[in-house]
Amino acid sequence: MPGKTCNVVVLLSGTGSNLQALLDSCKPDGPVRICAVISNRADAYGLERAKAAGIATAVLEHQGFTGREAFDTALMALIDGFTPDLVVLAGFMRILSGGFVRHYQGRLLNIHPSLLPKYKGLHTHQRALEAGDGEHGCSVHFVTEELDGGPLVVQAVVAVAAVDTVQSLAARVHHQEHQIYPLAVRWFAEGRLRLGEHGALLDGQPLAASGHLIRP
Repeated sequence: MPGKTCNVVVLLSGTGSNLQALLDSCKPDGPVRICAVISNRADAYGLERAKAAGIATAVLEHQGFTGREAFDTALMALIDGFTPDLVVLAGFMRILSGGFVRHYQGRLLNIHPSLLPKYKGLHTHQRALEAGDGEHGCSVHFVTEELDGGPLVVQAVVAVAAVDTVQSLAARVHHQEHQIYPLAVRWFAEGRLRLGEHGALLDGQPLAASGHLIRP
C-alpha cells in the first residue's frame, strides 16, 4: 500500500498494552493510522487508551446476541463502518466464526504469546514452564479458521531462565510483543506484507514456516 495511509481497526477485550505499543509506534506522517478501537467489554482499559489518543471507540457486548454468528455479523458491520484496510486483534477474547475470518481474509492479524505452533490457546507461559522449555516467545500471524493456526509473520524468541515464574516470563514476552506487533503492522501498511495462496509473503518472497524469526 505504498503512498497510502493504512486504516487499522483494533479489537481488544482488556488492558490494551499492545494497542499502546501500536499507538506509540505511529508517526503523524507514517503509513499506519489507527482509526478505531472496538471492544466487547465496556470496562476494557484499552478503550481509555484510545480515547486519550483521540481515537474513535465502540463497544459491542456479546451478551445481547443469540450466538457467535449473530454477534460476528454485527461486529463486521461495525468494523466496516470505519472502512479498514487491516483489522488487528490485540487481546480480543472471542473465538471468531468462520464467516468473520473469511470476510477479512488477508487483512486480519493476531498476536499470540507462544512460539506457534506450540501452545495454542490459553496459559501459554505456564505450559512452557511446565514443559521445561529453554525458549519461549510470541508470534504474529494471519488469522485463519484454525485457532492460532494461520500463517506466521514474525516470531520473537525469549530465553527461559531456571528461576522464571509465570509472571517474570510473561513480562519478557510482553516486551517482545510490543516490538513485533508494530513491526508486522508497519510491513502490512507499507505494502510489504501480504497473505499469498500458500502462506505469508514479505517483499514478495515466501516467509519460512516459522515466519521472520527475531532473537533479541
